Amino acid sequence: MSCFTFPDIDPIALSLGPLHIRWYALAYLTGFIGGWIYGSWLADLDRDRRPNRLDIDNILPWIVLGVILGGRIGYVLFYNFEAFMAEPLQIFKIWEGGMSFHGGLLGVVLAIVGYSRYHKFHPFAMGDIVSAVVPIGLFFGRLANFVNGELFGRPTNVPWCMYFPHGGPDVPRHPSQLYEAGLEGLLLGGILFLLARNAKIRRSPGFLFGTLLVGYGLSRAFVEYFREPDVQLGLYLGYFSMGQILCLPMIIAGILIIQYARKHAEPAKA
Repeated sequence: MSCFTFPDIDPIALSLGPLHIRWYALAYLTGFIGGWIYGSWLADLDRDRRPNRLDIDNILPWIVLGVILGGRIGYVLFYNFEAFMAEPLQIFKIWEGGMSFHGGLLGVVLAIVGYSRYHKFHPFAMGDIVSAVVPIGLFFGRLANFVNGELFGRPTNVPWCMYFPHGGPDVPRHPSQLYEAGLEGLLLGGILFLLARNAKIRRSPGFLFGTLLVGYGLSRAFVEYFREPDVQLGLYLGYFSMGQILCLPMIIAGILIIQYARKHAEPAKA
């Protein structure tokens, strides 16, 4: 069967002496910078209320910290706890990979709640702006997963199958990283962009946040059927992956938050 050959892309984008800059690191950097610029633009759409552009500037370092710490701690707890407990120093080797979106999400939520409460405005107002920019990081992050040849898909015979170096040289697989980049990044990002342009939705605190939770949860749960399960975990009940299990409470919470947002919409500007 004819499949696409995995492109020979060096995971190291640039080497400066002993310093190696990986595409994975550049994906995170692009996500943070792109999110900062886009979030500032969104904040300027409603200059009569907070969060404003200065709030976006001030919360950025806390968002970065929440993503990195939350993502790493989440991966350790959800995906490979026993292995990391056997070698605790491996926890700090983030450059070797191993980040959890669900853990990063919790870290960002804590940063948003803390910042918003301290500055006395509704956490959902900041959460909506951050939610709208999240797909930028998801898109570039999934592309970096593809470049690294990691998180590849299950065996398949579809015409666009691909041979991944770490997935068996003769095993055709789904390029599931690209599926996720398309659904979690492009499609979800486009939906949130269109919703964020609606003034009524922007004045329904929590609507965009709830949409992110539902949209990501459904996208990830769907793609998990094409993605190779984590070798150390396998499938629960022979059918569900850890990613799908973690997405279920996200979807439920998202639906409840959207209902809350619809009932507590702010009055339109005069």
